[in-house]
Amino acid sequence: MSFPLHGADVAHIGTMLIFALVYLGMFLGGLPRTGLDRSGVAVLGAIAMIAVNGWSIGEAAATIDLPTIVLLFAFMLLSAQMRLGGFYGAVTRAVALRARHAPTLMAALLAVVAALSAVFSNDVVCLAVTPVVVRVAWRRGWDPVPWLVAVACAANIGSAATLIGNPQNMLIGSVLGLPFGAYTAAALPPVALALLALWGWMMLVLRRLPPPSGAGAARVDDDAGPPFNVWQSGKGLAVAVALLAIFVATDWPHEVVALVAAGVLLLSRRLHSAQFMGLVDWPLLLLFMGLFVVNGAFERTGVAAQAVAWLAQHGVHLREPTVLAVVGVALSNLVSNVPAVMLLLPHLSSPDQGVTLALASTYAGNLLLVGSIANLIVADLAARDGVRLDWRRHAAIGVPATVLSLLIWWAWRWVQAAWA
Repeated sequence: MSFPLHGADVAHIGTMLIFALVYLGMFLGGLPRTGLDRSGVAVLGAIAMIAVNGWSIGEAAATIDLPTIVLLFAFMLLSAQMRLGGFYGAVTRAVALRARHAPTLMAALLAVVAALSAVFSNDVVCLAVTPVVVRVAWRRGWDPVPWLVAVACAANIGSAATLIGNPQNMLIGSVLGLPFGAYTAAALPPVALALLALWGWMMLVLRRLPPPSGAGAARVDDDAGPPFNVWQSGKGLAVAVALLAIFVATDWPHEVVALVAAGVLLLSRRLHSAQFMGLVDWPLLLLFMGLFVVNGAFERTGVAAQAVAWLAQHGVHLREPTVLAVVGVALSNLVSNVPAVMLLLPHLSSPDQGVTLALASTYAGNLLLVGSIANLIVADLAARDGVRLDWRRHAAIGVPATVLSLLIWWAWRWVQAAWA
């Protein structure tokens, strides 16, 4: 006996298959035997969803959270301003010149990288700082790998301190409507403690390394990156400070304010707009938009809501912070943190859940080399200088750092509950 499928059934089955293929691509970093990376998979998945569900372009566009896209784009332009002004490299070199001993340099480097990542995006900071850190390590006869992993970990941890430090936090803040100041006040203490724990862990790591040698000094060339420009860097800093003040003191739409600020930066007599646009991470923006469409179609099937209800019936509630953190860490390392956050956000509602998901998904990036784009940027740039950072060396530092960060978050919540 055959059971004819109706159009709605075909669309439902097609949506499920497309969703599964897209998230398989997120897990694998692309689709085997194709030239598709994660962004390509997301875009192709969105196109397939539009076709299978018979949507108009307007219906597909309605699934995209435009404020998140605009905010992300605006801060990419702000970060481009700082990079073109040579600010990141100049700050890193200044820290290296003033901190002569390894413990002091490690503390200063972690603090600076984390602070910059909280405002200017962890990926861009890693992109600018990595070549400088490699050369600093070579000049002192140190193995660059531990320092590079420390930079990536600090960038990920520091970016969790604000709603503009990384893409997933921007998404969480936009969808849940979290106040900028309230989020930072809640996230900053566990982030600061996690950075302190990272420094302590790195001190143990460095003690186990062989004594410094001069072997790498001969490989040092001129520091990479644009030369430091006081005016351009000062202009970017002034805009960043103004943005932070507006975010904290007003309820003006963040995406509109950030877009106006980006427009101000584009009005430059010395920096061509093509230079700014060339530093925008267009594939990441396409990844976001594609996943919005894919997830929007999947949500309409009701399967996700049924899965969450089934888990709740068996005592697993996403509203419980520990459960949400565990699920967030697991999903972030399966499909990357941005897709993981997109999957979980529709089932969250409170600011506390938003803070938990932001911290857990960001900390999760330190667990494995493929856990965050910042890690991959560091590894790729290090390879160009002949420094091999593989998953084993990353995991030896990153796994304990992640565990420490999560334990500190859990302990901080316990202390807050005890004081309440």
